[in-house]
Amino acid sequence: MSLSAETRERIRGLIESNRVLLFMKGTRQAPQCGFSATVIEILDGVLEEYATIDVLSDPALREGVKLFSSWPTIPQLYVEGEFIGGCDIVSELYETGELHRRLGLEPPERVAPTLRVTPAAAQALQEAAARAEGRELHLSIDARFQHALYLGPRKPGEIETRAEGVVLLLDPASARRAEGLIIDVVQTADGPGFQIDNPNAPNAVRAMTVQELKRRLDAGERFELFDVRTPAERAQACIPSARHLDEEAVKHIESLPRDAMLVFHCHHGGRSQAAAEHFRGLGFTNLWNVVGGIDAWSREIDPSVPRY
Repeated sequence: MSLSAETRERIRGLIESNRVLLFMKGTRQAPQCGFSATVIEILDGVLEEYATIDVLSDPALREGVKLFSSWPTIPQLYVEGEFIGGCDIVSELYETGELHRRLGLEPPERVAPTLRVTPAAAQALQEAAARAEGRELHLSIDARFQHALYLGPRKPGEIETRAEGVVLLLDPASARRAEGLIIDVVQTADGPGFQIDNPNAPNAVRAMTVQELKRRLDAGERFELFDVRTPAERAQACIPSARHLDEEAVKHIESLPRDAMLVFHCHHGGRSQAAAEHFRGLGFTNLWNVVGGIDAWSREIDPSVPRY
């Protein structure tokens, strides 16, 4: 496949007109692949404003940017016209602080968080580390406050912290989310397992049925309902009171108090869950996802809304 002159100039124009530009799958609020979501999480942690382009909505652009950059995968990050790389490179630059410098920012202060590890958890972690020659204990906390304990080689830029004789390595973003965290061991159906209690984690996204949504709408309750779907989908079917989650809506949400009640829906519930989780990562605490999306609304509440 060759890159047409028209597509080349279009890509060049996008890059030149945006200081920081991410070609990705999906949108900033609803990434459609894990790699795009990872880069969005990193950029959201360091920048308030940057541009994204959804390559899934434009097949010519999706294939063209790969040829333009001589890079075979998406996402792709550009800063001031310079191609930075994909997910792995952006992650590595972030961990070392180099990404901040590329963006003209001061690297964040590297502060080791204070954690608590119970004696039982400390013993289990030390035994695991002793069996893993050449590997060390890592603690990862993503923007959704999903926690992962794992063994692996030390990475550049990681922050080391100690608790109860246990050495843990964290990337800078995880370190900022880990202050006051407690690691314990509990009994599960599959045997002993680690339990992590993080006081910094916002409330989880809650599920809302279409029946509850209708009841709240009919009662005139105060909340904001957002439609995560594409404009083309909204043209086919929509809930009249739902606002499209476009850039203006995102700016509106970001201006709201962090305890504002926000409800999201999509076609079946997957994209809206991802969007709600995105805002959870920004500190919002009263988030809801409509189970079954507009398809359930059509089937169970309003049959006049077309199904597709």
